[in-house]
Parts: sequence; structure tokens; C-alpha cells
Amino acid sequence: MDMDIELSPTLSAMGVHILNAELTDISVWSSRKEVFTALCDELKGDLHERLRDDGALTRDRSIRALRDLYWKIGIDPTKTRPASEALVRRLLKRELPSINNLVDAGNLASASTFVPIGLYDMDRIKGKLQLRPSADGEHFNGIGGVDEVLPAGLPVLSDEEGVLHLYPHRDCTRTKITQDCRNALVVACGAKGMMNSDLIEALSEVEYYFEQLSA
Repeated sequence: MDMDIELSPTLSAMGVHILNAELTDISVWSSRKEVFTALCDELKGDLHERLRDDGALTRDRSIRALRDLYWKIGIDPTKTRPASEALVRRLLKRELPSINNLVDAGNLASASTFVPIGLYDMDRIKGKLQLRPSADGEHFNGIGGVDEVLPAGLPVLSDEEGVLHLYPHRDCTRTKITQDCRNALVVACGAKGMMNSDLIEALSEVEYYFEQLSA
């Protein structure tokens, strides 16, 4: 499979950039609790070492870049956190929820690298993928939510059937990762000020954690 994502010139000019990878012929199942808990505890200890004061997280280059992007698109990042920041804050207070071995791997990788990660069942994607501004009145059905009508100009990832992702913080129901998934698209989400090396590291971390949780 070869799943390319077309990036619109409008978003590219804003500094939005992405990298993606494919995981094929995989098995998705519930993470073993003891393994997931150990990985969470290890990462929590690392984060406490890296974030030694209350302002360290918001001073981080990637978190600042994501917050700046949010302000540009009209979202207050102090109320709606970038996905990676939300995961870090949750993990520092308590354990992350366990969904399945691939989603858990994505969440751990995102919390580790501060890079938002999107995960999609490739076999449920229809046609070409685009990262583009939303059109006024488009619909989005987020995981665990209700159908939303979008305003114009929000960065979205879409296929030929509709919006899969509100960039860079929410995925849709249609392509979510379940135990039926055999082929997955992994997307690392970048903003102006983040490096390609940040996104490469995030994709590598997804694979690392997925291996650990699949053993």
C-alpha cells in the first residue's frame, strides 16, 4: 500500500507539515495491563525529569509551535489543548487510558515526543487523502462525539468521503483503530517551528511502543 497525503498550499504557507508511515499486516488487541502500566510509569518518570518546573512544558519548542498554530486558526490552546500536550498533562497526573495496543502506542509516543499522532485504519480510507482548510458547512463525526458542522478554514485531513481528522487534535469514528484493523496509517503532525526530525522520532516511537505492547 502507498498512502500519500496532499498538503494544500494554504496550510503549507502556515507552516503545517506532516510525515506518515504505514503499518501493514498487524494485529490489534487489548494491551496487557502490566506492560502498559510499566511503560506509562517509565515515561512519567522521564517526563518529570524533563519538565522540572510548572512552565517547562509550555516553553517547549514543539508545544509553543502547536499553540501558535491554534491561535492562528482561532482555537484557544489554554482551553482546547493540542493532543500531545493534553496527553502529557494527563500522564503527569494519572495513568493514560488503555484502548488497544496501537492506540496506546500512539498515545505514549505522542506524550514522549510532544508530537500529535493520528492513527487511521487504511482499509476504511476512501480515495486520496488531503490536508486542507475545511469548507464552510462540512461535517465531522469525532470519536466519542456527535456530528459537528465545521466553519471554513480549519485544517482538516480528509479522504473522498469526508473529514477524518481535525488537525492536530481529533480523529473521526469511521477510520478509528479497532481490533479489526490490519493496516494502519500513522501521521505525525507538525507546525511551524517543529523540525522534520521531531516527526521522524515520533513515528519511530509509535513503532517502538507498538512492538512493546504487541509482545
